[in-house]
Amino acid sequence: MADVPNPVLSYRAPAADWERESLPIGGGALGASVHGTLASELLTLNEKTLWTGGPGSAGGYDFGNWTAPRPGVLTGVQERLDSEGGLGPEAVAAELGQPRRGYGAYQVLGELHLDVPGAPAAPDASYRRGLDLRTALASVAYTHEGVAHTREFFVSHPGSVIAGRLAADRPGQVTFTLRYTSPRNDFTASADGDRITVRGALQDNGLRFEAQIRVRATGGNVTAGADGSLTVTAADNAWFLLAAGTDYADTYPAYRGEDPHATVTAAVDAAAATSYESVRDTHVNDHRTLFDRVALDIGQQLPDVPTDQLLSGYTGGTAPADRALEALFFQYGRYLLIASSRAGSLPANLQGVWNNSTTPPWSADYHSNINLQMNYWLAEATNLAETTAPYDRYVEAMREPGRRTAREMFGTEGWVVHNETNPYGFTGVHDWATSFWFPEAAGWLTQQMYEHYRFSGSTDYLRTTAYPAMKEAAEFWLANLRTDPRDGLLVVTPSYSPEHGDFTAGAAMSQQIVHDLLTNTLEAAGTLGDSAAFRGRLETALDHLDPGLRIGSWGQLQEWKTDRDDQADDHRHVSHLFGLHPGRQIEAGSNWAEAAKVSLGARGDGGTGWSKAWKINFWARLRDGSHAHKMLSEQLKSSTLPNLWDTHPPFQIDGNFGATSGVAEMLLQSQHDVVEILPALPAAWPAGSVRGLRARGGFTVDIEWAGGQARRAAITASRTRELTVRSTLFASGEKVIRAQAGESYTLTPEG
Repeated sequence: MADVPNPVLSYRAPAADWERESLPIGGGALGASVHGTLASELLTLNEKTLWTGGPGSAGGYDFGNWTAPRPGVLTGVQERLDSEGGLGPEAVAAELGQPRRGYGAYQVLGELHLDVPGAPAAPDASYRRGLDLRTALASVAYTHEGVAHTREFFVSHPGSVIAGRLAADRPGQVTFTLRYTSPRNDFTASADGDRITVRGALQDNGLRFEAQIRVRATGGNVTAGADGSLTVTAADNAWFLLAAGTDYADTYPAYRGEDPHATVTAAVDAAAATSYESVRDTHVNDHRTLFDRVALDIGQQLPDVPTDQLLSGYTGGTAPADRALEALFFQYGRYLLIASSRAGSLPANLQGVWNNSTTPPWSADYHSNINLQMNYWLAEATNLAETTAPYDRYVEAMREPGRRTAREMFGTEGWVVHNETNPYGFTGVHDWATSFWFPEAAGWLTQQMYEHYRFSGSTDYLRTTAYPAMKEAAEFWLANLRTDPRDGLLVVTPSYSPEHGDFTAGAAMSQQIVHDLLTNTLEAAGTLGDSAAFRGRLETALDHLDPGLRIGSWGQLQEWKTDRDDQADDHRHVSHLFGLHPGRQIEAGSNWAEAAKVSLGARGDGGTGWSKAWKINFWARLRDGSHAHKMLSEQLKSSTLPNLWDTHPPFQIDGNFGATSGVAEMLLQSQHDVVEILPALPAAWPAGSVRGLRARGGFTVDIEWAGGQARRAAITASRTRELTVRSTLFASGEKVIRAQAGESYTLTPEG
């Protein structure tokens, strides 16, 4: 493929607003946002386990489980739904919900300030601020009084540190004071030698946290201040390292582990014992091992303009600059997932790992009625399977508290989680009427795990990680599906289609999720040779399950079992199309797909950022690349901030991840066990190439196209198996290859 421009975000002014303009760097557990302010550089700091709430919370904590038994209440709601057909959310919440206690919120760790005496108050034409997505290095450069100054920042996943360096092109020109601040008053900061130690405990729950910062200088001096600061004077260059941690542990029910002091000290001291270049090189190599796997060329030419101007000038038209923004946005999603989801910490939350507040929107938590799942849609297809390790561990940690919720709320085995959750095993309910009830969430969460198996083919992973969670979620539904007196089919009840309408029995999304779960579990049970008795129970349930697919009076795919869809409804959730994406129940060209298209048309092209991102995926699955591209354009034009973060509003990272997933779906699909080359190529991308996408079955795929048609595809197999490829490369439309592990197959036009 042709040389692809290096994906870089660039700006000509410091960030004046954290949400809109700061540049994110991260290594999974640790994150920082770089502002590039001249006189006092500001880094907003994050450590992903720093959460209020949970056990020990001042307001008490009950995991969302009912504080007292409610015998018969669930059956009563189900019987009313049978007789009345529907109930308002407030009525159901009054019966099944309860006020939330001790739920908590993700906390900013604090701010790191680098005060630079004599720096200019405002930038001039020499100022540049940037983020290189290939190296995961944020930089600031400016010239002042004839001296060229540079700053560089990154977060090393291998080193578990945030690092930065200030340098100048003349000796002795680097002077600054480094200090830590926080919006909370729950810490002490002290300086000794070249080290700042910050220790504290959250006032709400007593969670202990610690950060240590060490500064090394070439030339000049480093002195500790009585106020807990460090000052570098007249150095040639200087660099700092910051490590941080808490005593959080993902173990039910206490969620506490060891004091973080020893781990933090070891991380910062190990990095300080080497060199800046060594820490930097290790970080860059680690990041590029993941990031460089995929390259996209859609004819982009990155002009020499700041990224905020590139965004404001975007039209979605034919200009190479528009292609540059689209390609940059695709790779930015991959960058953000690498930066916010690495083994050893929690998965990416609603804001990834970045937060500047003690009261972030929606607590920056884990919404499991789409948002957490959407964060990982891109992981397998864009060759970032390693980033799902924190997701798997989080789901595993949820199972034990989820079993208790299943027993106490439903009286059955299995595990369950509802609409939203935190790091402390919140698997129960609250009382926000339109978003408190969603027991299907556990089934949906396991879908990503089964997809990981479908892409990799690892039966060891399936046996040890995915299948236990899947089977237990399936057992919950085998025990909790009820026979619908209207037609004798098995339904979820009470059922609620996020996040609007009435409670009913058998809403489309509920049925489609359970169908997906039972189908996946049955396939996995066969692969692993689970008992015939269990497989028989799954088969019987699937035979009697309402599939959640009905075509209504105006040709739409119904959102509810009864035909109550409103053609004027433009709600951001399009939940009843789950079976199209991320599910695989609906296949393009079917009657169900045509009905889904009618529903999408009625919902319109508006919505919040993540909603538009979901619609990119929907239209791609319908093989309408131009409409998928239109949704990408709408997201960029009206739901993307100058630093390219997605906005709900406010900032919500799932839209970034969902858009990257959607672009991958436009170029390659494999959900129906056929590798489809360019299934939804938009007219706006007539020529281009992509390298490194992944297909289910264990295949890596490179594609080149011109004139809107595939010209070459190269498929590398990691497994030995029969492969069906669908493409315009073949006169018949399909080709079967008996692929051998480790072999590559080049496909060109036939005839």
